[in-house]
Amino acid sequence: MFDFKGKTVLITGASYGLGEQFAYAFADAGADLVLTARSEELVENVGALCREKGSSVTVVYGDVSVEDDVINVVNQGIANHGSIDVLVNNAGIADMRGLAPEHFDSETFNRIVSVDLVGAFYYARECGRNMLENGSGAIVNIGSILGNGGSENGVIAYSAAKGGLRNMTLQLGTEWADRGVRVNSVSPGFIVTEMTRPALEALGMDKWIASRTPMRRVGETIEVTNAVMFLASDLASYITGVDLLVDGGTNASNGTFQIPPIHHEWNKDSLMIPSAYEPVQPRPDWYQALEDGVPGVHYPLPEE
Repeated sequence: MFDFKGKTVLITGASYGLGEQFAYAFADAGADLVLTARSEELVENVGALCREKGSSVTVVYGDVSVEDDVINVVNQGIANHGSIDVLVNNAGIADMRGLAPEHFDSETFNRIVSVDLVGAFYYARECGRNMLENGSGAIVNIGSILGNGGSENGVIAYSAAKGGLRNMTLQLGTEWADRGVRVNSVSPGFIVTEMTRPALEALGMDKWIASRTPMRRVGETIEVTNAVMFLASDLASYITGVDLLVDGGTNASNGTFQIPPIHHEWNKDSLMIPSAYEPVQPRPDWYQALEDGVPGVHYPLPEE
């Protein structure tokens, strides 16, 4: 479906997770690659596998939040490959402590924003200059559904950074549109990678994620990869300033049930949810008051 022969793709955070999978997919599609991450050994391993697929690969260690590192990565990429045709702004960090906003420390907040938002700007700016000079290019920022609205599962710094990244995508997408550079973003929902799958399945988190997703399942890495490659490709030649949600319908929903809604059983002959989906939580005792439906609607009122 995708052909990136003759194109050079720069991917940040390419040492593991989504970034690693992006690298393999673009290599399979014929792209040459510039790969960067903080973990030099891990990103070198990814680069070696991409070379085995036939790609010309430049691997440069760097921290996206350090401006000089960003400039060095981009300059080396241009020197080795002639230009940067596609940027995938993937590098990002979060915080797994589960702290409420009123307890969130400034150091961690600033660190997350510096990587997830400021670092993405550095790369967009530096790659964008090269693309604007050439009159063509595509930037795909990796956002999150947490940048599109509040969530009980949020991390305040991550949500703030990804929200900023989304708006930066819209701004750059319109500012550079008439000069041949398209800027879009992909905002995944909760995606289970091969690295995180064992832990999430062991903790039951995959079932919890599925319970709040209209598609009633977790997302797969390839589903995000396909969206990224589409927006980076010429198939999306008239698309810019778009944030593409890859979330199984989560952000389109006003809420999805984890406890089975009682009204789903009111109409016995035409079930609202004719599937085998099992909620995460059993029906609580307080549902019993309406389990037969609405008096006078689903069963007769008692005679006086």
